[in-house]
Amino acid sequence: MSLLTHVMDHGLDEGYAEASARREAEGTAGLPRTLKAKLALAGGLVLAAMVVTLGAAQAQLAAPVLAKEHQELIDRVERADDRAKDLDRDIDHLRTDVAGRQRTALKQPGGGQGDLVALLAGATAARGPGIKLVVDDAKGTSSGGGGGPRESAGFSDTGRLRDRDMQKIVNGLWQSGAEAVSINGQRLTALSAIRAAGDAILVDNRPLVPPYEVLAVGDKKRLGPAFQDSADGQYLHVLQESYGIRYTLSAADDLRLPAASSLTVRTATAAEQQKGAS
Repeated sequence: MSLLTHVMDHGLDEGYAEASARREAEGTAGLPRTLKAKLALAGGLVLAAMVVTLGAAQAQLAAPVLAKEHQELIDRVERADDRAKDLDRDIDHLRTDVAGRQRTALKQPGGGQGDLVALLAGATAARGPGIKLVVDDAKGTSSGGGGGPRESAGFSDTGRLRDRDMQKIVNGLWQSGAEAVSINGQRLTALSAIRAAGDAILVDNRPLVPPYEVLAVGDKKRLGPAFQDSADGQYLHVLQESYGIRYTLSAADDLRLPAASSLTVRTATAAEQQKGAS
């Protein structure tokens, strides 16, 4: 009877009871470790599948937008290409028109090729609107001195305008659109030379005396502002601010520039060119 009573009172083996108590104490009670690992892997796979599915759905939603932007970019490129072609055609048309106008002008009385070449070369007098630029040395200048900042650049720091300064001024006028230029009545041509002899400025070996009156025939409304905004115009402004060189610039309705002296313009006909070539 005592054995039966013991079995009934202790239905679970003591070893199993001890092992179960130990697992509960260690926090490992419940599902087996392998099953827990499989469940965690399955949960991760489900989460990854959800992420991929959401990404695919977003890509499908964004695909029409990207396709639309791509097509718009293609359309913009095609429109720009058509615009460039139209501009090329306009340029060809304008070139043809300019060439026709030039041929018509040369056929008119007084518009012969020889006269036009002579005018542009400076062999004949020029007259028209333009600007008048008067440049003078700084007040109280003397031929002595030196040692200043302009001397380090090849100049003497005396406040005198130098030949290089005048070269920059004239080049700036040509670049700004001047059609004819003279300095103190000396007409400048493509063969003119501006040099120095001591403190004097020479134009074609003729000395000039300050103040220097520079006349430039051209569009009086554009020529002056264009020169002042150019690098050479800014250079002249620096000479005024830093070294006291004085200048005034004004527009003129009617300027008269003499022809360049000792300049002969020669033209050749087609027959003479062929003869020379043979």
